[in-house]
Amino acid sequence: MNFLDLARAVFGLAFTLGIIGLAAWAARRYAPQLMARISAERGERRLRVVETLVLDPARRLVLVRIDDEERLILLGEGRELIEPRQPAPPLPEIDA
Repeated sequence: MNFLDLARAVFGLAFTLGIIGLAAWAARRYAPQLMARISAERGERRLRVVETLVLDPARRLVLVRIDDEERLILLGEGRELIEPRQPAPPLPEIDA
């Protein structure tokens, strides 16, 4: 390996690290405004995870609220089991 190959490798590494640093700076500078704009355009979300419960390392229960109903989903072991539809209790009022 001669000096030219070593210089080319060092320059390539410095260039790659510079691109990564520039991307990190841009994400820090512009990401909060971009994320706020994207979430404002999306509007009201219809799907929400209410609660999760880990049963064992392979299985988990997830309570999901979809519009005005809740679904209980058992995840794990390569399959999902969904409980029949149940009306959801009303959401608590949040004073802002």
